[in-house]
Amino acid sequence: LNYKNTEEIMKVLTSMLTALAVFGVVLAGFTKAEAADPYGKQKVVYHINYEGGEADKKYRGALRNIQNHINAVGAENMDIKVVLHGNGLGVLKNAKSNDKLKGQVVSLKSQNVKFNVCNNTLKGRKINYEKDLLEVFPEDIVPSGVAELSHLQQMGYTYIKP
Repeated sequence: LNYKNTEEIMKVLTSMLTALAVFGVVLAGFTKAEAADPYGKQKVVYHINYEGGEADKKYRGALRNIQNHINAVGAENMDIKVVLHGNGLGVLKNAKSNDKLKGQVVSLKSQNVKFNVCNNTLKGRKINYEKDLLEVFPEDIVPSGVAELSHLQQMGYTYIKP
């Protein structure tokens, strides 16, 4: 190789290394952004219509799943609704006397999880939401739990039954 060719080769290599360095910085920026927010924004509806079992174990497990979901995605990235109908109203009924369950419900509500209660179940089972359920207000009541589930799925909520 003569000097002129070596000089040209060095210029080409320098240009290529500079381009690779710039590409690496850009790529690292994308990777950091993805690592900080790997799941993005999520809209989710959790469906509970079953009994809680001994010591409300099933209810507590379902609420723990919701908390784990929030921990993974971040409360700021979540829009979570819990639709309760039929035996699922036991979550808020039993939370009045089960301190562990109450703590989970209160904690999730403080992270903007919305609990929707089926009016059909309230009427059919003669449940007084103000006296019998933990922290239920008129805006929490939906006409039909199953209709609400369908409506939310049509609005893009992912359905999960823990």
